[in-house]
Amino acid sequence: MNGWRSLSVAMWRTFLRDRTSQFFYFLFPLMFLVLFGLLLGNSNLGKADLAVVGKGSIIDSIPTQVVNIKRYDTFEAAVKAVAKGDVPAAVTQSGNVVRFKFTAVDQVAAGTTRGLIEAVVGEANLQASGKPPTYSMEASQVENDSYKPIQFLTAGILSWGVAMAAAFGAAMNLVEWRKSQVLRRIRLAPVSTMSVVGARVGVSLLITLLQTLLFVGVAMTSPFGLKLTAQSWMIIPLVMAGTLAFMSIGTLVGSLVKTVEAASGAVNIIVLPMAFLSGAFFDTGVLPDWLQRITWVLPMKHMSSGILDVLVRNGEVTSALGHLLVLVGFALVLGLIAARFFNWEDA
Repeated sequence: MNGWRSLSVAMWRTFLRDRTSQFFYFLFPLMFLVLFGLLLGNSNLGKADLAVVGKGSIIDSIPTQVVNIKRYDTFEAAVKAVAKGDVPAAVTQSGNVVRFKFTAVDQVAAGTTRGLIEAVVGEANLQASGKPPTYSMEASQVENDSYKPIQFLTAGILSWGVAMAAAFGAAMNLVEWRKSQVLRRIRLAPVSTMSVVGARVGVSLLITLLQTLLFVGVAMTSPFGLKLTAQSWMIIPLVMAGTLAFMSIGTLVGSLVKTVEAASGAVNIIVLPMAFLSGAFFDTGVLPDWLQRITWVLPMKHMSSGILDVLVRNGEVTSALGHLLVLVGFALVLGLIAARFFNWEDA
């Protein structure tokens, strides 16, 4: 215990002296929180722009909750704006004729606005016929409609921040300590290997806990509006298990490469694509089915999905236990593989 305590204190003090590590552990994830949380919290973000000219029953019926209307004096000027890429589409009404021009460059926004105008025209035609509609639709979201965008973004951003910090910390420290002969001196010291591993894991978990509390605390402030649920405490074991999983990745990388530059590049190659494939930054529903199935073997997918379950889907604690077990299992398996390639000194 004395060896473990001494090593833990030494590693903690080393972390406190390393301003670069503190930046990447704490401030770097908060930068993404501010970037995505504030930008996506804008009610106008995600709306397609639509150039509108003149008045008319169709023009007046365009819902401003769906599109940002930009007024132009003439339809020719509006069409020029579409051609220049300022807006994806333009619309005007002359009597009973609605003219709609769109760009093929931004097909998503153009398709959204075209579908909207066609729906408005269809509704107007139905009302003009004097016949009551045969069918009706009621639509509502299954999640709490008071949730702000940060409620859905927290799982991905936090998982990515924890993963990057754990993988980079393990890989970079391992290479640096081997190069500077720190590992060699630790091996010759009267402490067991378990004390060394326990100290490194303990300090990493403590840093992850502080990182998570800081992130969630900032996300709960009024500019962002994160709301905790009754199951939110499950975030802690999920990020702890995620830390162990990505520490095992970092340890394996640090055991195989010889330089700090190689360690940095290898971790980036592994973690950054994993963030995109795991849905940390965008919905993976756009991916092919076969690729979506592959993402479920990635630890970041389970960490972010588990956090999403307890923050948004109001799932029971048991709904996150499966993700937790996968993360722990991943850490154990990859940790054993990393131990097989681990070296105290450069070969």
